[in-house]
Amino acid sequence: MKKLLMLLLLFSSAAQAQILNAESLRKVTDTSGWSGSATVNFALVRNVNDIISLGSDIHVQYKTEKHLFLLKNQIAFRKLNDDDFSNFGITHLRYNYVLSDRWRWEAFAQGQYNRVALIDFRGLLGTGPRYKISSSEDYKFYFGNLVMFEYEEVADGITPNQRDVRLSSYLSFSLFPNDNFSLVSTTYYQPQLDKWSDFRISSESTLLVKMFENFNLNVTYVFIYDAFPAIGIPNSQYSFSTGVTYTFD
Repeated sequence: MKKLLMLLLLFSSAAQAQILNAESLRKVTDTSGWSGSATVNFALVRNVNDIISLGSDIHVQYKTEKHLFLLKNQIAFRKLNDDDFSNFGITHLRYNYVLSDRWRWEAFAQGQYNRVALIDFRGLLGTGPRYKISSSEDYKFYFGNLVMFEYEEVADGITPNQRDVRLSSYLSFSLFPNDNFSLVSTTYYQPQLDKWSDFRISSESTLLVKMFENFNLNVTYVFIYDAFPAIGIPNSQYSFSTGVTYTFD
């Protein structure tokens, strides 16, 4: 049983995404057993406020021939402007079952809160198929089409509690041109099934550049669009982040 621990130190300009990029949770490994990561980060953010953020991120993965379990827990404490404080947290559990060489079945549960986005609580339950488009080891393309139930409490004093069903479709690709570079990108589209004008789009791309053994430079761009955010929150947000990744067995 192989164990992998990754410690990431991120010094960045970044925004916490309201749509979690589950592809970023998957550790690329051909061996069964446990793997995981622990993250400590600092960020300076500008969207509707100036924000200083401190946080931690823990990820655990267990893989067998047919099954894959992912658990992620992320917490951030934020200082807004000069004297206001806010925080962010997310817990995500995901399960994959191997149906064939190209097909997987996924199920997930997620709970989160985000004071900056005025989300007191958002809970998700979803399931659906995942298809591996490419079988090459140098480039990988995946498509997923899940249905999820969403419950949301918003702290804008106007929006009532939301209970709806959404589609969660995504396209993801990973490029490995050589041992020194890799690029991972995922785009999500999440419309409400009974109101297609109410949708969210999230796109995240990360470039990893090997500096020397066990150390990589990473650069990440995130774009988020929400057709109906909480009152006072902009429809779109974007961020760039940079960091150094250290890995060891």
